[in-house]
Amino acid sequence: MPPVGASWRINKLHLPPVFASLCLTSTSSFQQPQIILMKEGTDSSQGKPQLISNINACSVVVDAVRTTLGPRGMDKLIVDNKGQATISNDGATILKQLDIVHPAAKTLVDIAKSQDAEVGDGTTTVVLLAGTLLEQCKHLIEEGVHPHAIIKAFRRSTNLAIEKINEIAVKINKNDPVELRSILEKCAGTSLNSKLIHQQKDFFAKIVVDAVMSLDILLPLDMIGIKKITGGSLEESRLIDGVAFKKTFSYAGFEMQPKHYENPKIALLNIELELKAERDNAEIRVTNVEEYQKIVDTEWKILYEKLDLIHKSGAKIVMSKLPIGDVATQYFADRDMFCAGRVVEQDMRRTIKGCGGAIMSTAHDLCDDVLGTCENFEERQIGAERFNLFMGCPHAKTCTIVLRGGAEQFLEETERSLHDAIMIVRRALKHDAVVAGGGAVELEISRHLRENSRSIAGKEQLFMAAYAKGLEVIPRQLCDNAGFDSTIILNKLRARHAEGGKWFGVDVLNEDIADNFKACVWEPALVKINALTAASEAACLILSVDETIKSPRSTAEEGPPMQGRGRGRPM
Repeated sequence: MPPVGASWRINKLHLPPVFASLCLTSTSSFQQPQIILMKEGTDSSQGKPQLISNINACSVVVDAVRTTLGPRGMDKLIVDNKGQATISNDGATILKQLDIVHPAAKTLVDIAKSQDAEVGDGTTTVVLLAGTLLEQCKHLIEEGVHPHAIIKAFRRSTNLAIEKINEIAVKINKNDPVELRSILEKCAGTSLNSKLIHQQKDFFAKIVVDAVMSLDILLPLDMIGIKKITGGSLEESRLIDGVAFKKTFSYAGFEMQPKHYENPKIALLNIELELKAERDNAEIRVTNVEEYQKIVDTEWKILYEKLDLIHKSGAKIVMSKLPIGDVATQYFADRDMFCAGRVVEQDMRRTIKGCGGAIMSTAHDLCDDVLGTCENFEERQIGAERFNLFMGCPHAKTCTIVLRGGAEQFLEETERSLHDAIMIVRRALKHDAVVAGGGAVELEISRHLRENSRSIAGKEQLFMAAYAKGLEVIPRQLCDNAGFDSTIILNKLRARHAEGGKWFGVDVLNEDIADNFKACVWEPALVKINALTAASEAACLILSVDETIKSPRSTAEEGPPMQGRGRGRPM
C-alpha cells in the first residue's frame, strides 16, 4: 500500500503500474545529507526564550546591587577566593568582585566599569536603569513585539531625555570663586552622602574640593595621591599640598641625616648603592689572599666613586628605586644629605612630575638638568608612620590626601568614596552644569516622555511609556532602601512635577518630598547623561541578541607527564 502522497502523484500523472512503483521506491529512499557546522557538544539557544533568559540574568545582577542605592543604601561584604574581605556599597566595586559568567549579564558589569572610569559616580544608578528598562520590555517580548521596534523607541526616548537634561540644567558661574567653591562642595557632599563616611561628608567635601582646586587646568587625576594609615579617627585625615609618601626601609645612620631642607636639589636614581654579594652572581677563583683583597678593594672603590659623583652633583636628597645600603646611608649622613631607597614606582613618578628631574641609571651624568627641586622638604611623623613631604613643587601642582581610620577595609572603602567624590568635582569643573539629585531629574524626564508619547501614533507610544516608567525606579528604590512607602511618595512627586516642581525629589531625612535643588542635593548633569546613555545602549544591545552559541569546554583528560632522561634514565 503506497503512501497517500505517492498514490496521489500516480493518479495525477496516470503512469503505468510498473513505472509508478519504481518512482515510489526512488522517492521514498531519498534522504537529505546531514550537515554538521559546529563541534559536537556546542550549546546553541535562540529565539524568544533565549532573549527572555538574558533579561532574567540581568535582573539577577540588578538585584545584587539594588539595595546599595542612595544615602540609606546597605553595604555588601564580599569575600574572594583568597579570603580577602571587601565591604562596599559602590556598584562598580561589587560587580568587579562578583565572578559573573553569564555572557549577557557581563554587559551590566561593563557599563558599571565605564561609568566609574568616565564619571566616577552613578555606577549603581546605571545598572539599575539598564535592568529596569529590560524588565519593562519583558512582557512586550513575550507578547510577540519585535525587539527592533523597542530599540528604536528607546533610542528616541534617550535623545529626548538628554535634551531635557541640558534644557533644565543650571550653569555654574566660574567667575565667582566663592560661589564656585560652594557648588563644588555641595556636589562632593551629594556623592559622599550615600557612602560609608556620610557622617563626615562636610569634612571630606572640603578636602576633596581643595585637592581638585590645587591641580592645574587639565585636572590630572594621578596628581592626587591617597595614602592610608591605620589608627586614629577620620577627622585626623589631612590634605598635604605636595608629594608625600611613607618612609622606606633604612639602615643604621639614617637618624643622623637632616630631616628638613629649604630649596634642595633632588637626585632620582635607579642605582643600587650597596655592596653586592658577588657569590650570588658570579664565580671568581683566586689563588692567594692578595688577589681576594684586590677584589674587595675594587668593590669598595666602585661604590665610593658612585657616592662621590652624587655628592659632587650638589644633590641634597637622594631617592632610588633600588636599595641604598648602610655604607651609603652613613656616607650621606656625614655630608648632611638625605637618602631613601626602595621607593615605589608610583611615588617616583609623582615626584618627577611635581619636582622635575629624571630617573638616572648612572651616577656619571648627574647635572642640574636632571635634578629636581622643591621649596620645602621635611620628614614628618603622622600616626605611627613617618612620611617624606615634598612641598612647593614648581613643575606641576600636586597634593596628597592622608587618610586615618580604624580597620583596613574601612580605609579602603573611604579611599573608594573619595575617588568618586574627586571624579564628581572634576566633572563639575569641566562641564559646568548641575542638576538636583534624589530622583528629581528622573521623574521630570519621565513626565516629559509621557507627554511626548501621547503625541505619537502607533506602538512606539507604548514603548516610550515603558521607558518613562522605567526611569521611576530611582526614586522608588530610594524610598524602599530608606524604609518608606514608595507608592505614597511617588504619587506626591508625580503630582508636584505635574504642577511644575521640576526639582522635587525624595527627602530621605524627613520621609517626604522636598525641593532638592534648594536642599543642595546637586549632581553634575554629565553623571545623569552618561548613566542614561550607557543604560539605554546596554538594554538595546541585550535586546538585539536572539541567539547564544557556547563552544564546548575541552574535556580531554591530560595524560601523565612524559618522563625525561634526567639522571641517566631512558625514555
